Parts: sequence; structure tokens; C-alpha cells
Amino acid sequence: MKSQRIVYLSLLVIAIVLPALGLYPIFLMKILCFALFACAFNLLLGFTKMLSFGHAAYFGSSAYVTGWLATACGWGTLESIVGGVLMATLLGLVIGAIAIRRQGIYFAMITMALAWIVSFACLQAPFTGGENGLNDVPRGSLLGIVALQSDITMYYFVLAVFVAGFLFILRVIHSPFGQVLKAIRENEPRAISLGYNVNRYKLVAFVLSAGLSGLAGSLKCLVLATGSLTDVGQGLSGEVILMTLLGGTGTFVGPVVGAAVVITLQDALSDRVGSWVQVIIGVVFIACVMAFRRGVVGEIRAYFERRRAAERASAAAG
Repeated sequence: MKSQRIVYLSLLVIAIVLPALGLYPIFLMKILCFALFACAFNLLLGFTKMLSFGHAAYFGSSAYVTGWLATACGWGTLESIVGGVLMATLLGLVIGAIAIRRQGIYFAMITMALAWIVSFACLQAPFTGGENGLNDVPRGSLLGIVALQSDITMYYFVLAVFVAGFLFILRVIHSPFGQVLKAIRENEPRAISLGYNVNRYKLVAFVLSAGLSGLAGSLKCLVLATGSLTDVGQGLSGEVILMTLLGGTGTFVGPVVGAAVVITLQDALSDRVGSWVQVIIGVVFIACVMAFRRGVVGEIRAYFERRRAAERASAAAG
């Protein structure tokens, strides 16, 4: 546990000093937004073993609502973000209540079908701008005091929100509620036999994941000043699965690493190879899955666990 805290603090220090090293703040903020999105998805897949094929619905719907509140309604930054998160949470409650009645592939197909409905609704709704989306979304300010127009200021705001979301997920997983989620993941029939209302725990986990995904979508809308159909499309739902599996499901840092790898590849290769970047990312994913079945961070954690087990066995034998 102490070593984990050291790793987390080290990563936080690195994140704080990255803008001073000359890295583009917009690029860093995009990584943080999608890292939070992947962490939210990992809360559902990695710790509850529920595979959703429609998580972009919450990311994109929150982005649209935040952008609309900030532009058409003139709401402040925090109020717009809260409005978007509430929309994603409500949507997650409705979809989750329907989807958790099924398991496995049926659960995944239900989430995908309902996400398609959300995507179509966003295309047809008058406030979303249709195929053009929402543009020139203002970043505003924090409580009318701290202006967020500067990329550096906005970066540290996004970093603070990401850290808060990450710590919230840590607290949830290490709480008694999180231990029940792990029990459901490992052996759902046993959890039912112990008297737990499994569907209620699944629904709460689903809603929490949707709300955090919505928070990531709201931040992305403000960072890039736009909300589009890409944010709610099926392609993004596939990308967040890729990020989570690439980094390592069931780990805390894994989704962050996976998001950083995918966003970096997209940013570095999109201008050179165009749409072929998705093919390259797919090849990288296949190679990593074949070499690191637990994901990058998962394999590293398994390696150190094997080392500790070997050291304990050696000490016991000595």
C-alpha cells in the first residue's frame, strides 16, 4: 500500500511539472479527460465484470449538455459541468436499470442498442447542432474569480478534477461497497447466496461509472470548446474498451496508461497516416494482448507479486 502511494505521488508530481517541460497543454488535457473516462469504465469492467458497449452515451450526452448550458444558457463553468454530469447520471440510471437484468453478451448488446438510441437522439435534437455539433464553447471561470481561458490554468483545473475523480474511485473500491463489487466479480452466485442484492450493487456501480464518464465528457467539451457526434458515437465506446484492456483491467493506473498510449498514438500518427491510425492502434492492441494478457500495468503488477511470493517462499525455506 505504501509503494502504491509513492507511485501515485510520483505520477502527480510528474503531471504537475509536465507543462513546464514544453508539452502542449491541450494534448495533456485530452489525455487526462480520456484517462478519467477509462478509469470510470474500469470501475464497471475491472471491478464488477460488466462489459458495456455504449459508454460513449454518457460521455457525449454530458458534453452536449455542458456545451449547451455554457453557450445558449450562459451558465457558469461549474454549473454547466454539474448539469452535464447530472444528465449522464440520470441516463446511466435509466439504461442501467434496463441492462442489469441480463448478463454477459446480452448485457453488452443492450447497452450498445440503447447507446445507439442516444446517439440518434443527439443527432436529431435541436440544441446539439446536428452533424455540425456545438462549437465555440466558452471555458468561463471558476466562481467568477479564476479565468480559464489560459491553457495552463485550464490544465491545472482539469488535473485537479481528474485527481479528485481518481481518488473517489479509489475510495469506492476500498470501501465495503467495493469489496462487495469484487465478490460479485469473482463469484456472483456466492454473493447472492450470502444475501447481497446483486442487482442493486450493479446498478449503483453502473450509475457511478456513468456519472464519472459524464464528468470526463464535460471536461473534454470545455477543453476543446466543442461537442460533436464523435463524443457519443460507437467508435468512442470501442476506444475506451481498448484503453482499459491495454492498460490493464482491475488496476487503478492501467486505464490511465492505456489512455495515454492511445491518445499519443492518435496525436502522433493522425497527420501522417490519416484514418490508418486506427489500424495501427488495433495492431498494437493485438500485440499487447498476446504479449501482456493482463495489460501493461497488470503484467507489471503480476511480476512484482511473483517476486514477493518467491522471496517469501525463500525466506520460509531458509
